[in-house]
Parts: sequence; structure tokens; C-alpha cells
Amino acid sequence: MTARNPPNPPFSKGGSRASGGGIFFRYKRPESVLVVVYTAAGEVLVLRRCQPPDFWQSVTGSLRWEEADPLDAARRELYEETGLGDEVEVIGCGTVNRFPILPPWRHRYAPDVVENLEHVFRVLLPEQRPIALNPAEHSKYEWLPRLTAATRVASWTNRDAILQLP
Repeated sequence: MTARNPPNPPFSKGGSRASGGGIFFRYKRPESVLVVVYTAAGEVLVLRRCQPPDFWQSVTGSLRWEEADPLDAARRELYEETGLGDEVEVIGCGTVNRFPILPPWRHRYAPDVVENLEHVFRVLLPEQRPIALNPAEHSKYEWLPRLTAATRVASWTNRDAILQLP
């Protein structure tokens, strides 16, 4: 399943113009990617977000309004959050999750948006690699055994993606 048309326009209906730029305030697109990075030995990369504290996850991020292919967003987010780029293969898992957006994050989306659509991907590495974290998003990373990683991550979709790795 692929969302071809986002449910809401990228601009708020009553948005104010940025000074001199003529650009309306943008809401976040309610469509995202989840990228699970793991090694041949079964270790899974988990990242600790700066906010909220002690929130662990795999690579995640929203599609930009201009991105048509979730794979492009997965590659972009992987590079932005880990430094891993064209040298790795990002593989679609064929899973798309729909889940409610939690109240603390709802203000980032248009007022009528309550659900997010998430496309799941995976990246297999031959062995652990050093990760270049984006310090604005994550404060720490760890390589954990699959079951430990599955219990560490905060979201059920992330846990399920880890447990379903080949």
C-alpha cells in the first residue's frame, strides 16, 4: 500500500506569510519511514533521541511534501541520522503501518490529522560500523542483540520491524 496523495495540503489554511519570503507555515507530512539497520551477526542499531529523554528508536523520519517515493526519504533519513549513504542498500520490507499520532506531537500536523502512515525498510551491514549521529536529533547509539533492541525501542511498529528481520 502506498499513499499517493497526502491527506492534507502542505500549507495551513490560515497560515501567515514569512517576512519577505511569501512562504506559508508548513505542517509536517503525516507519512514517514522506519529504517532498521542490522548486522549479519544479528545486532540492531538503536538511537536515543534527544527529546523526549530515553526514547530509543531505529532511523525514522517524515517524508517531505515534495518526496514522491518513500525509498528516497528512507535513504535521506539514513544519511542524515547515521552518515550511512550510497554504500549501503536500503530494502523495502513491504510493510506499511498506520498508527495514531500521539498528542505530544500532534501540533506538528494539520489540525485534522490524527494518524501517520509509516513505510518500513531495512539495511543489512556485514558488521557494525561507527555511526555519525546528528546531535540535534540523537544523543547516543548502541548495537544490541535483536531481542534486546526490540525491547529497548519505544514504538510497537519499530519492535515488530526488528522482530521480523530475516
